[in-house]
Amino acid sequence: MSWTEDDIKAALKGVQDPDLKQDLVELGMIKAIKSEGQTVELTVQLTTPACPLKDQISGEVKAALKKLGASDVKVNFSADTSRMQTASDLIPGVRNVVFVASGKGGVGKSTVAANLAIALAESGAAVGLLDGDIYGPSMPTMFGVHHQPTATDDKRIIPHEKFGLKIMSMGFLLEEGQPVIWRGPMLDSALRQFLGQVEWGELDYLVVDLPPGTGDVQLSLSRMVPQGVSVIVTTPQDVALADVQRAIGMFGTVNIQVLGVIENMSGFVCGHCGEKTDIFGKGAGKRAAEKYGITFFGGIPLTEKVVEAGDGGTPVLKAEPQDPASRALREVSHKVAQQIAIHAAAAQPATA
Repeated sequence: MSWTEDDIKAALKGVQDPDLKQDLVELGMIKAIKSEGQTVELTVQLTTPACPLKDQISGEVKAALKKLGASDVKVNFSADTSRMQTASDLIPGVRNVVFVASGKGGVGKSTVAANLAIALAESGAAVGLLDGDIYGPSMPTMFGVHHQPTATDDKRIIPHEKFGLKIMSMGFLLEEGQPVIWRGPMLDSALRQFLGQVEWGELDYLVVDLPPGTGDVQLSLSRMVPQGVSVIVTTPQDVALADVQRAIGMFGTVNIQVLGVIENMSGFVCGHCGEKTDIFGKGAGKRAAEKYGITFFGGIPLTEKVVEAGDGGTPVLKAEPQDPASRALREVSHKVAQQIAIHAAAAQPATA
């Protein structure tokens, strides 16, 4: 016995995307259906390759088809990020821009941005990383890349590629230690070039590491990429709540959606005994998210490997994949991708 495609889709009616809360069939996410005997194989086309709920979706699809009578069900996954809107006319091939921000310096924002980008790329997404800190770029050190990028015949910049990322930073264009002393219009022009004159190509995500605080770079980029979303990095101390409030207020002023908060330095994990010590306090990130009604993406512990990896030119996700910080970063990246998909669907609902 075998079933038609209509039979299988009818059996899957009611199985929902857990994030979008809509029927998988109505969303047009059920593809490549094959039925032979009591065996069914199909593909669920997700809105992001970094979806953290694949196991749940697979289980519900299998349960629905086994009620139909199938004894063997194989569920494959693909992703179609074209459901998401283009982030800006300046970067027509980029579907999502994620601003990684902080209300002040010293919270490990650049470390989080670099590893978040790597984690998204590891999930199968096409990812770029833009070092938006013009005055204090850190990505050249974190990735061990210090030479100038090349250009195309028509003067477009070809970004460096490392660990599956396309990377651009002002630091690639400067001599080591050379300061940037620019007023606002020059800054604005450089940012516009980093978006519009870099060969980003087709990207699912462009992660932008913003400078700390609420200054000119944030305002310029928010005007250039009005469809961008933001993630705020903070630390566990209660004093950090005021910094989160400032960052949220700034993004609110320029109408950029704040998706949630990541708590960095969420305890120190000893590399010898594995014991966690809350040397920076505890829980302010979660309290901030609850206070402002946004998502708490999770806490990332501080370990010796995080510091060593960043200084050594290989972010911790690549240098020490099983480090406690690396595991936490992967979980956080999945939740960020999940919220981006939800936000994109709300902004431009998918159709079957």
